[in-house]
Amino acid sequence: MRDIIIHNWDDLQSAVFEDVWDPAIMRYRNNRVYRGMADCAWGLTPSLNRACPQDITLEKMILRSFQKYGYTELQSCSSFWEIVAMGQQFGLPTRLLDWTYSPLVAAHFATEDVSSYDRDGVIFSTDIQAVNNNLPKQLKKKLIDLNALIFTRDILDDVAPDFDALHRLCDQPFALFFEPASTVNRIANQYALFSVVSDPAVTLLDLPESAAFTRLIIKKEAKLEIRDKLDYINISERMIYPGLDGICKWIARRYAPLGPIYNKPREENK
Repeated sequence: MRDIIIHNWDDLQSAVFEDVWDPAIMRYRNNRVYRGMADCAWGLTPSLNRACPQDITLEKMILRSFQKYGYTELQSCSSFWEIVAMGQQFGLPTRLLDWTYSPLVAAHFATEDVSSYDRDGVIFSTDIQAVNNNLPKQLKKKLIDLNALIFTRDILDDVAPDFDALHRLCDQPFALFFEPASTVNRIANQYALFSVVSDPAVTLLDLPESAAFTRLIIKKEAKLEIRDKLDYINISERMIYPGLDGICKWIARRYAPLGPIYNKPREENK
């Protein structure tokens, strides 16, 4: 896995726009997706594995409870993949991992938690095609036939309507990315998609395609600069979490006395 060290906003821009020019169409395009986290020591471990390390077979009971007690909000969901995506968005322990097509949305998630400003953050990045290359033949053919790069709910409903069916497609664990329906505003605003591994005991970094991943290590000294500049271009809690909770999170962070704490060394070095 390649590491790129981010010391400031300009480093971030250079890294995320590296090699995105497509001469065939003379436009800026790529197939990358991104996942931002507050601590670079964290890997790509889903919330299910963090919440239930003692027994990940609890996954079925977790999903059953979610559907039972969340029935009122979920009754319009006709797809297993839509239900599990909704659970992931609202904090249910699942085998899914959140990703985004936007590197700057990922940067938001790497810098939103000011209590982590004593640690370097990270943005994981990978090319979706590199992951798709290791798909089972049936899934790979489905994408080729549809001229698609990403699975949707409807495609998955057709070839693997639940986790058990996904697991049966191949003896070896594999990963795929799928894009949920924009059933809530936060999914659309976060430009969100999810990864899922066919075996819940296996993480993305355990798979051969992990060699295609890149880590952008955001140095702790750069977090506040990047955070403030993201606010200027309207990538903040107000947009990421639509509603009063997002507005209140944004206000609380915006008016916190962070400059004298985290930018003092910068002033002293001038």
